[in-house]
Amino acid sequence: MIFSGDINAASLARDGRREFYGMAALCLPSFILVFILLILPIGWLFWMSLFNADGAFSAENYVRLFDSTYTSTLVTTFQVGFLVTVISVVLGYPLAYMLSQLPPRLAGLCTIFVVLPFWTSTLVRTYAWMLLLQRKGIINSALISLGLIADPIRMVNNMTGTVIGMVHIMLPFLVLPLYGVMKSISPDYVRAAANLGAGPTRAFWTIFLPQSLPGLTAGMLLVFVLCLGFYVTPALLGGGRVIMWSMMIDSSIRLYANWGAASALGVALLVMTFCVLWLVNRLFGLKRLYGESR
Repeated sequence: MIFSGDINAASLARDGRREFYGMAALCLPSFILVFILLILPIGWLFWMSLFNADGAFSAENYVRLFDSTYTSTLVTTFQVGFLVTVISVVLGYPLAYMLSQLPPRLAGLCTIFVVLPFWTSTLVRTYAWMLLLQRKGIINSALISLGLIADPIRMVNNMTGTVIGMVHIMLPFLVLPLYGVMKSISPDYVRAAANLGAGPTRAFWTIFLPQSLPGLTAGMLLVFVLCLGFYVTPALLGGGRVIMWSMMIDSSIRLYANWGAASALGVALLVMTFCVLWLVNRLFGLKRLYGESR
């Protein structure tokens, strides 16, 4: 004897499977796109890194990464990324806070100037900084004419010029997500803290800053990860004295035609990027921060 409950259970199970297969069919084009554009290139990169310059299967490319040349450029890469991120936070947080406190129309107008660098090529902006920072450039000439310095300051072909140029390019990547989070913070929280006797400084540190941390962490991670793989600005403003891993990848292909070594560098840089994201998540609890913001 078949009970109606059994029939309903079987019908529900059949409907559940049909819904699952329907959702899988809808998601299949996205999965195929992700596989073609992301998983397949990374897998091919890893496969190429396992062959040396002679085409033999070997771990030589990964062993070479422990040489002093590669380790020193790795330190430079993370040093540049850290400096650019810190300076971007120092400059970008007050800017984003100011934008979030302005009236909507004025904030929209000021946001245009933040987005404006995106309308210009990175190469053009880098060459502009080369003209501004060179020994006879506008900055040194202005400082000398004002009597602030006697001799031109060396600001190109070194770490200083590289960091300045990269901060200019990376700053919008920190300001925009931070501004979006700050704009969503209700001013009623700060007003409530003021009504309870908190001064403006205490209300900012205890109410506004914790709620802005999701945008700050997102901007910091975005800037730092982009800096790890940046090429144009360090290559031009560094003048060959600031060598990052992206430049080592370029030289491995362009000068030595060693695709295996370049692939190993790319795989190692990708793994270290994921390690950085994991470490930041472990230290600061990004899921907890985003959960608290909601």
